[in-house]
Amino acid sequence: MRRRWSPRAFSSKPVPRSLLATIFEAARWAPSCFNEQPWAWVIATIEDPGAHERAGSVLTDGNAWARKATVLALSVACREFTRNGKPNRHAWHDVGAASENLFLEATHQGLAMHEMAGFDREKAREVFGLPEGWDPVAMIAIGYPGDPESLPPNLLERERNPRSRKELSEIVFGGRFGSAADLGEGTPPVTAP
Repeated sequence: MRRRWSPRAFSSKPVPRSLLATIFEAARWAPSCFNEQPWAWVIATIEDPGAHERAGSVLTDGNAWARKATVLALSVACREFTRNGKPNRHAWHDVGAASENLFLEATHQGLAMHEMAGFDREKAREVFGLPEGWDPVAMIAIGYPGDPESLPPNLLERERNPRSRKELSEIVFGGRFGSAADLGEGTPPVTAP
């Protein structure tokens, strides 16, 4: 978990399909409300330049760097439970849980990933052919880590910035929101290597 991060520099080395299968298999085993598994991903690899270019076309200008990743993916969430047709207000949460499995396995396998909110959702619906009832959640760049020096100066600076996380006292509350939970003495902080 500590090695996982979201770089912006990607190599041009293609990701083998067997490795893609491995990381998406990890995502498949995530927990979900009623075991609904309301997730799906649409991927476009560099081996299909037309599909890869179309996938990249939904990204905002601020995320143009991601077009260099050899795999672009869109995570999607099913808005309704298949069991009863009622709204699944946990679907996006479940997609997030599955995506975290994807990220952790990708890191374990030596891949890099970067999830992005900066994309045109309506264009993504069209480009990826999403059926009614499915929401585009996030675009994801997947590939081997690249050389940060290949990035423009503004992104290079962000790439070099140290990672930071909020303190546990800011996110774990005891009994009432805003009141830090007593997690005991000696709780070791998890820091990036």
